[in-house]
Order: sequence, then C-alpha cells, then structure tokens
Amino acid sequence: MSVLISADELRLQLANAGAPRVIDVRWSLDAPDGRRDFHTAHIPSAVYVSLEDELSQHGPATEGRHPLPKREALQAAARAWGLTNGDAVVVYDAGPALAAARAWWLLRHAGVADVRILDGGLAAWVASGGATQNGPADPDFGDVDLSWGALPVIDVDEAAAFSDTGVLIDARAPERYRGEVEPIDPVAGHIPGAINVPTAGNVGPDGKFLPAEELAARFAAHAPHAASRPLAVYCGSGVTAAHEIAALAIAGYDAALYPGSWSQWSNLGLDVETGASDPGRHPLVEQ
Repeated sequence: MSVLISADELRLQLANAGAPRVIDVRWSLDAPDGRRDFHTAHIPSAVYVSLEDELSQHGPATEGRHPLPKREALQAAARAWGLTNGDAVVVYDAGPALAAARAWWLLRHAGVADVRILDGGLAAWVASGGATQNGPADPDFGDVDLSWGALPVIDVDEAAAFSDTGVLIDARAPERYRGEVEPIDPVAGHIPGAINVPTAGNVGPDGKFLPAEELAARFAAHAPHAASRPLAVYCGSGVTAAHEIAALAIAGYDAALYPGSWSQWSNLGLDVETGASDPGRHPLVEQ
C-alpha cells in the first residue's frame, strides 16, 4: 500500500463511490489545537482529529509528552470520526505532514490497512484547485474494530540497547541532537549511539515528500548500515518520528517507533550523549 496520495488522486476518489474517510490533523507545538483552522477551511467531508486528545494519552513526564493512546480509547475516537471496518483513510495537516504522519502510523498500528497521507497537505489541495468548506463536521458514528501492534515499537530499555545491533535514528533538528539547545525537554543531547537524520530533510520546499529515490539516497548517506540492520526512530515526543518512518517506508525501509522518545528519555535521568552525528560509528561485524 502506498504511503502517499496526491491532491488530484484524492479529488477523483472523493467524487466516486467508496470514497475514503478524510481526517484533518492540523497541529503544531505553537498551536496544538487546530479546530479553529479546521472551522475556517477544510477539505469537504473531512473530520477534525486532535493529536493531543485523541492520538495521544497523557500521564507523568516519565512516559513522554505524547504516549500512544490505549486501543480502546482510539477505537472510541475513530468510531466518533465515522470510521467503519474496511474504510480507506486519508490523513492531512497544513502541509508537510509532521502531524498527519502520527495519524497514519497510529491507524496502521491499529490494523487499518489502507491509510495514506495527503502529500503536501491542505496547501497542496488548495494549490491544485481543490474546494474547501468551513464550519464543524458532524459525521455519523462508525463501528470500526481496531486491533493493536501491526507496526513495531520499542520501549526505553530497547532504545538503550538498540545501537548494539541496529541503527537508532534521532529525527530531531541537528542542534537539539548535538545538545547545543533544548527548548522543551529537561536535558539536551541524544540517546547514546543514535545517529541524526533530521525529519525536515524528508520534504521539499513545497512541503511534499522527496521522491523515493532521493529519500533512499538520503538515508543511505546518513545511515549507511540501514539496509542491513534493524531500524528504529525517535524524536522529541514520538510525533515527527512517525514522519521519518513514513519517509523510510517510501524509500523502502521498515522501522520501529520509540514512542516515548527524547521527552521520556530525558525525564528518566538516563545517560546522554552530545556532539555531532557519526553515521559510520557502528560498523557491521562480520560473522
């Protein structure tokens, strides 16, 4: 199943029978509640989904800022969005899919087989001539039955040891990885052994994902052992790491998610490493 769908493809599908469910996941650190933007303009038939309240749960800082929701909570939310068994789903946000990828990953993890990210988000939809509507959405309740565990995850203990046998990717900005700044979490730096492949490099100036061959070349350059070792990804709180996993999937790689990410790690007082990324630091051992 392709990770992405273009604005033109979505417009054709929405005009035909069996149209996908469309989910608007506009969110940012500065504006975590995207309802106002949704009410101003959204893709027709779309339903607003809160990343903070529906695609995450909240607990102590030692669990991270955006722990995964429980299956039962996500299922109740998805039924309120109108999802039924067998529905195809398209997720989008304002543009580069940093938030939409969380919904893509989580729904795939919960067993929804056909979930795609609108490449370029609402900006691409509008630029392609797509219509918008305003106001709230009022979908009929669905009856979707969600499962759990369809995509791989690692916990904090597995993250600590992951670089012994795999490639642990830190998807944050380079200055946060290096430990030069930390605007959110209590400690600066990165998980020992991780290499840095910033999420921002997965998209072009138009907010669309780079072509598959360019993404593959990017990951090969940053993580030269990615093709032969297990992969796992973390970020600040497990949101943009999903974007990196989507980019890896487009490039032909499978990767696990560390949901707690740096927000959990840094609140647990665990070992921290600083400095620049060294992609060649973990050469493969010949058997």
